[in-house]
Amino acid sequence: MSKIASVLPALVLPLLFLAWQPTHCLVQAAEREGIVILVGPSEHPPGTHEVAAGGRVMEYALEHAGNVPGLRAEVLTAWPDDTSILQRAAAVVFIGDIFPPQRLPETARILEQLDAQAKDGLGIACVHYAVGLKGTDVAPDGDHPLLRWIGGYFANRTCPHHESFARVFERATIEPSATAHPIQRGWQPFVIHDEPYYNNYFGNEGNRPAENVTVVATSMLPPEAPRPEAVAWCVERPGGGRGFAVVMPHFYRNWKQDDLRRLILNGIVWTSGREVPEDGVRSELPDLRQFLPASTE
Repeated sequence: MSKIASVLPALVLPLLFLAWQPTHCLVQAAEREGIVILVGPSEHPPGTHEVAAGGRVMEYALEHAGNVPGLRAEVLTAWPDDTSILQRAAAVVFIGDIFPPQRLPETARILEQLDAQAKDGLGIACVHYAVGLKGTDVAPDGDHPLLRWIGGYFANRTCPHHESFARVFERATIEPSATAHPIQRGWQPFVIHDEPYYNNYFGNEGNRPAENVTVVATSMLPPEAPRPEAVAWCVERPGGGRGFAVVMPHFYRNWKQDDLRRLILNGIVWTSGREVPEDGVRSELPDLRQFLPASTE
């Protein structure tokens, strides 16, 4: 055997391994499917937040979306011990008072696992107060992984670097932003009695959304000094993976609002990597009491 022939296996096998790796990673990403809805703790009174019932509403609406066949969703009320659940999921949706991983046991471990999955393409979406962080959750300059995962967050009044605002408005008009995006498909401007957070935090560069962040819905807030405020936004993360944030609904009854519900479902479907239909994600809800809230008022 020649010297060249004798070293060929040593040269070829590493090359084959390198050639195989990207394909393998693509296969892994393609195998992600389904949506995990993780419900965190809440201390709000009946009729507001209703995070467990809200999670069940999203599960039902996604699985009964008439124009997005094959969607599968699962509601969890604790961080899964079986990490393969997140490895298989296309997206995880959080709902609760404050970003749930900050209120669950072993926060550091959960954030580490979530970061690893986000880097591997897991979509992350947050609904209403799940977009929120407290001062004890963030670095002194306001940094937190949530800035990268979903593009921005609601800075609770305990945050020293920034303060976002939470007020219930009798009539807040929610409109698509000027930038066209798939999440805006199929819903029209609407007026709602709710608590759309405003002056949300997008980073220390003048509090401007990063270049990979798109504001998809705005509202002129507050009424006494109105300016366009971001109330829903999304991000395409470097290296793959998407994020979505929406700062409503505060009142459980507002899940009945077709345009708001379509905005939220569009955001979740887009975050999972699926195509949003041209007319938006269509869903018909039964009576909201079916999802066992403490109150529908």
